[in-house]
Amino acid sequence: MEKGKQAEELFVTGYNCAQSVVGAFATEMGMDFDAAVKMASSFGGGMGRMREVCGAVSGMFLAAGAMYGYDAPNDHTAKKEHYERVQLLAEKFREQTGSIICRELLGIEGKDSRPTPSARTGEYYQKRPCAKMVSLAAEILEEYGRT
Repeated sequence: MEKGKQAEELFVTGYNCAQSVVGAFATEMGMDFDAAVKMASSFGGGMGRMREVCGAVSGMFLAAGAMYGYDAPNDHTAKKEHYERVQLLAEKFREQTGSIICRELLGIEGKDSRPTPSARTGEYYQKRPCAKMVSLAAEILEEYGRT
């Protein structure tokens, strides 16, 4: 199954944006699915529902780190290459959406400090672009892996 569709299906079943993208790549990340989505759970709603960096983007970065990241703290070349990778992925997302910031993608003003997630109703899915965002982030990362 293509990663975008898989991420979207995970989102529709109730996983947050970051979990949906990370969950789609758990195998490629070398992680157990449950451990992967638990690791990503803090990043939904633009980082704990604060509407900062989009959870789909954070999930894409988490997965990219697990698959392509560096682990030697003094390997400045690997660090630079990975930061370039992250910036490239962000730019590809931004080119198609206009932003990587959750509140901007949702068209809302300011931060939202209420921790209670919105109910996942039919209206929620019609009004929110989140399912499309997780699909896009997963597709971008999948395409990056092909190049």
